[in-house]
Amino acid sequence: MKSVPLPNFMQRFQFPKVVVLAFLLVLLAVGAIPGYLTGHWSWSQPIKVSNLDQLHHLRQTGITIPGWQTTKQEAITFGGHQWLLQQLQQDAQKPAIKLLIFPQKGDQDQPQVEWMDIDGLIDWQTDSLSQLPFKVEPDLVQEAGGLPGTLPKAVNVEARFFRGWTQPPKLAQTFAVLQWYAWSDGGNSSPSRWFWADQLAQLHQRRVSWVAVSLQIPIEPLGNIELSRPEIMTLGQKIQAALMANTLLDVAE
Repeated sequence: MKSVPLPNFMQRFQFPKVVVLAFLLVLLAVGAIPGYLTGHWSWSQPIKVSNLDQLHHLRQTGITIPGWQTTKQEAITFGGHQWLLQQLQQDAQKPAIKLLIFPQKGDQDQPQVEWMDIDGLIDWQTDSLSQLPFKVEPDLVQEAGGLPGTLPKAVNVEARFFRGWTQPPKLAQTFAVLQWYAWSDGGNSSPSRWFWADQLAQLHQRRVSWVAVSLQIPIEPLGNIELSRPEIMTLGQKIQAALMANTLLDVAE
């Protein structure tokens, strides 16, 4: 009996699946063969996060951002997680910007439902969701306190950008919101992007530590968030640079 060829669209669908499967097999082989030869299996001896002390310190002290003043700082617990809230100001005549950060706590912690936790805490309505990519240059990391050569080249971050607003009986407010997971050589709003970065790092006996960041800039009631894009992107770059300079650096390197 002759086999019936797959339609073109099914053939195109099958090809990406084959590529992903081949990539996973390569990762498995590269990760398993050294363990087989030495008898040291990664799942029996998990690789440690080298900068947990810095992450714990961040939870207590917060972020210092050049050109910005922290006017208020407090720990907030919600969703079973303890976040640190900082209120930032440059101009005393403008409303404070809210920064929420959640650093990784232990070796096995993975980013999961942090954005849902914030949605539950604030109980806001959201719309206008898009991706906001930005780049962090080496000189920005040095300005934040990083040593020369800490960052050999610029890194890319892709954050989620949207409008959030609250309604009575709560105080009616509208925010431009920027959220992402920051790590030592980049960042993304998707937990899966961190997962693959961490898996690749473990092939070299390293780990990728992370910090969840949620930035909220007050705007006009139901205002256009696009007007806030330059300001929130610039502040996001400075926050990422400060984390890379003082917290996320792999001390084993």
